[in-house]
Amino acid sequence: MSGQRLKGKVALITGAASGIGEAAARLFAQNGALIVIADIQDELGQQVVDSIGIDRATYKHCDVRDEKQVEETVAFTLDKYGSLDILFSNAGIVGPLSGILELEMEELDKTMGINVGGMASAIKHAARVMVARKIRGSIICTTSVAASLGGCAPFAYTASKHALVGMVRSACSELGAYGIRVNCISPFGLATPLSCSAYNLDPSGVEAQACAVSNLKGIVLKASHIADAALFLASDDSAYITGHNLTVDGGFTVVAHSYTASR
Repeated sequence: MSGQRLKGKVALITGAASGIGEAAARLFAQNGALIVIADIQDELGQQVVDSIGIDRATYKHCDVRDEKQVEETVAFTLDKYGSLDILFSNAGIVGPLSGILELEMEELDKTMGINVGGMASAIKHAARVMVARKIRGSIICTTSVAASLGGCAPFAYTASKHALVGMVRSACSELGAYGIRVNCISPFGLATPLSCSAYNLDPSGVEAQACAVSNLKGIVLKASHIADAALFLASDDSAYITGHNLTVDGGFTVVAHSYTASR
């Protein structure tokens, strides 16, 4: 059932043309928010806008590797809707599947540039607007279980996601003085177009692999579950939560994977 937990709020979501970002855009709109969908997938992004409704959402091309495009997208959001209350910085890539021994440094730079640099730019420019306009906003970043553990994802991706948690905590320490909250969400493995493409699997294949090593059985993690977590962090339900890494992982990061008790 949809509610109005974000009524009157304006949300900018990067990487919102598909996957987690798309699910969040739809859920935020159902809860009363006006949405700017930012992505590099122009056709898909416009399709999401059309399905949500042009009265509630609009699309803006934005490659987060380019700080100028990020700044322009924030300005576009203000021009379109007159405010910016929520940033869901979700755009990212898996990057190379190689380990440290085979790592190409150019690929590491690219992964860090998008996953870390892109989110830093988004936080920077969104926060500047929030501070200038005295908006007690909510900033949310998508990380991963790979932000808490080594060995469950490729090297460059793991390094970038660890960096994001530190960035969120640092931004939290600076922006709390302005009443701005900064949090992140760490999902377990789920089937998005990004993960399917990276591992050359269809959604059922990605889900089968994830379920095989998951801790919480009987449920398959979907993008909608991550959108629910983002809605919580975007809304006043989490009014005193900041600097938090919300793991949506079925307990994966808090249990030992090297030993299974006899049953």
